[in-house]
Amino acid sequence: MRALWVSGLAVQAMAFTLARAQTPVEGEETAIDTIVVTGTRIEQTTAEAGSTVRVIDADRLEDLGFDHALDAIATTPGVTINQNGPFGGSATVRIRGASSDQTLVLIDGVSVNDASSPGGGFNFARLDTAHIERIEILSGPQSTLWGTDAIGGVVSIITKRPDEGLSGGLFGQTGSFGAFRGGASVSHGGDTGDFRLAATQLSTGGISKADEHNGNTEDDGFDSLTLSAQGGLNLPGGARIDTSVLWNDSQAEFDSFRAGAQGSVGDGDEVSETMERSAHVSLTAPLFGGRLDNRLLIGRAEIDRQNLSNGSPSFDAQGERTLFRYQGTLDIDARNTLAAGAEREESTANVNSSALNGLFALYEFRPADAITLTGGVRSDDHERFGSETTARFAASYRPSSAVTLRGSWGQGFKAPTIFQSTFFCCGATAANEALRPERSEGVEAGIDWRSAGGRAQAGITLFRQDTENRISFSFGVGGYENIAEVQSEGIEVTARWVLNRFFELQADYAYIEATEGNGNPLLRLPKHSGDLLLDFDPPGAFSSTLLVRYNGSESDRGGAELDAWTRVDVNVRYELSDRFEVYGRIENLLDAHYQQILGYGTPGRSGSVGARWQY
Repeated sequence: MRALWVSGLAVQAMAFTLARAQTPVEGEETAIDTIVVTGTRIEQTTAEAGSTVRVIDADRLEDLGFDHALDAIATTPGVTINQNGPFGGSATVRIRGASSDQTLVLIDGVSVNDASSPGGGFNFARLDTAHIERIEILSGPQSTLWGTDAIGGVVSIITKRPDEGLSGGLFGQTGSFGAFRGGASVSHGGDTGDFRLAATQLSTGGISKADEHNGNTEDDGFDSLTLSAQGGLNLPGGARIDTSVLWNDSQAEFDSFRAGAQGSVGDGDEVSETMERSAHVSLTAPLFGGRLDNRLLIGRAEIDRQNLSNGSPSFDAQGERTLFRYQGTLDIDARNTLAAGAEREESTANVNSSALNGLFALYEFRPADAITLTGGVRSDDHERFGSETTARFAASYRPSSAVTLRGSWGQGFKAPTIFQSTFFCCGATAANEALRPERSEGVEAGIDWRSAGGRAQAGITLFRQDTENRISFSFGVGGYENIAEVQSEGIEVTARWVLNRFFELQADYAYIEATEGNGNPLLRLPKHSGDLLLDFDPPGAFSSTLLVRYNGSESDRGGAELDAWTRVDVNVRYELSDRFEVYGRIENLLDAHYQQILGYGTPGRSGSVGARWQY
């Protein structure tokens, strides 16, 4: 793989959009031309972005039938998930081999990474798809766009917005392991403003978090309640006030440390209680006839965690993030766009706090209709770790209607978390004051092709990312220090083929080779992974999807090797009327036994059935 980068290629690949199957006609624009992404700060289509952005919209989430965003994100090439047991087990997302703590997660533009956790990552276990309008996944370093934590990539969640007029819906489903999931929503949109309210509840008896094949028989249940609210008020002159709130309260049972057991985990009476909240209020005000778009945003994310062991408190933590942001976007003319802004983020973990100020500027230039160039620079000033400057550049060139060449180069940085900069043990008398931010540099190159009419599409991406000053725990200093370097490189291949009016086939494959500076491979990261998705949507009431997921073998702690696995899921839907449908899902159809983390089990063949009514 490294020989592919000797020439210093800096062109990025296809932004493959997971859009619902349609049979394109000659001359019709396909999804890659029309899907607009917001995670790049300047609104661009996926064909213009120049860096890998993949979009999973609400229609695709419904087609796949997943209850949680984690499973849908897992179908993205180059993305690896790890979960220590299903139904509320801690779940993380890694992009192109980067650590899960190096993935920035945004909900409606507000960072929700856990300020109280050691590495500052985000737990995806509780994110219900019923509240999500779209998921944008940006691969590679994105600190120029979003500052600290975006060192490996960004997952941007956009919650559902109100519809025009009065609308609402109800759904309920039941399934294996005593599971019940239900929800309701109501919304209204008009000239004055709009609102949407929604709630979902999930309850299941679960299975043992510790693998049942190792003799663990105690089921670990999971209960989760999610509430969301969105609203907006239209003001004179095209101005608008928007607000959103996403709130989750959950309780997950998990298993205990057991010396000598596989993965050192076995049956135990442990419970994790978590409350998460994220919210924002924003004001958008256009000036100069709409050429200058101004946006002020105040956001906040909070998390309260408490663990119980045998009914007694064993651990608790509280984390908070408060964000203040201004961005102005100026359409200079048809070929030039400038965006600039300032941010301040204040974080608190238990009794400790930190603050970060940032300034950024982005410029989009279109020297010709077929060329889009985007550049940016950002300066962040951390109150303890000083200033960091990052830059990025992306280019998109379409020499013909069938081919798009793309490329990007970017830098990333991640300031030490509050925990990393304050924790010490093992004889140390203070935290390590020599700790420095992690830094990364990434480059990617690729090409996207589509046939006339768009019936067939294919793309290939080469990427490389180098990370230095990686922060890890060290007994030698009794805390955290910069002891690791990581090199990650690989290839992502995507393809889509509309077979006929009824069938669409999508496939992707990723090869990732990620090693530490000493040459050892990164743990819990397969070299080979891929997905095969078949959509069947004939005229009439019935539709279905078949998803095949492959995860190659990977290394785990203590020299253990986890076997490769293949999982097959089937989702079917039947519309009884324009407003009412029934649906069903079978997960792990072939009853494969596999582990994502050593010692932790996964469900065998299981299923659910449900009904949905929409007004």
